[in-house]
Amino acid sequence: MDILYIVIPAYNEEENIENVVNDWYPVIEEHNGGGASRLVVINDGSKDSTYDKLLKLAESRPMLVPLTKENGGHGAAVLFGYDHAISENADYIFQTDSDGQTLPSEFHDFWNIRSDYDMVIGNRIGRQDGSSRVFVTKTLKTVIRLCFHVTVPDANTPFRLMKTETLKKYRHYIPDGFNLSNVLISVIYAKKNLSVKYLPITFRPRQGGVNSINLKSIFKIGRRALSDFRQINRTLKD
Repeated sequence: MDILYIVIPAYNEEENIENVVNDWYPVIEEHNGGGASRLVVINDGSKDSTYDKLLKLAESRPMLVPLTKENGGHGAAVLFGYDHAISENADYIFQTDSDGQTLPSEFHDFWNIRSDYDMVIGNRIGRQDGSSRVFVTKTLKTVIRLCFHVTVPDANTPFRLMKTETLKKYRHYIPDGFNLSNVLISVIYAKKNLSVKYLPITFRPRQGGVNSINLKSIFKIGRRALSDFRQINRTLKD
């Protein structure tokens, strides 16, 4: 029976976190891996009551694992969760975000084909999260093509199911704390010609709270990423 770890990073999500846990906990109950599967939520140094709420929720949900760390950004929190799942011998790792934009009901189509691909990832068709976000995704697609010479439809989608054995094999290419870790994972899988399947998913507006990433911070991350991408691309050629 396959062990599933659902990894969700969270920063200042006190308005959303209870609903997100309630939405995704039935998924981990259904795919419980003989009792070994876990819903892992990583509190990335929140300044609000996110972590306190997670601890309270975990009292009645034995497969919910709240973790906490110093603030390091979304990418660092995701990697923290991936490394935890790898260390706990998960068979599959699924990652989504804590803003309520994705639908648990769409997970099953991914799970049903899990053994056929190294990664099954969402393609956000008809996005409802604003034109600026769509612009960033299109720009990122162009940057990836220029830097890595691969085409990735939606590199940063927070709806991805991965075989742990594959992620573990290529994890060393991703610098610890890297801001765009999911983007880099998508690129690595494309560069290494791994088996990846894109499925269309719904992507709703944020369901509460305020997004911690604005356009100014996105461009700052982007400038840093260009330098990092060049170095990482040289490493991937080795």
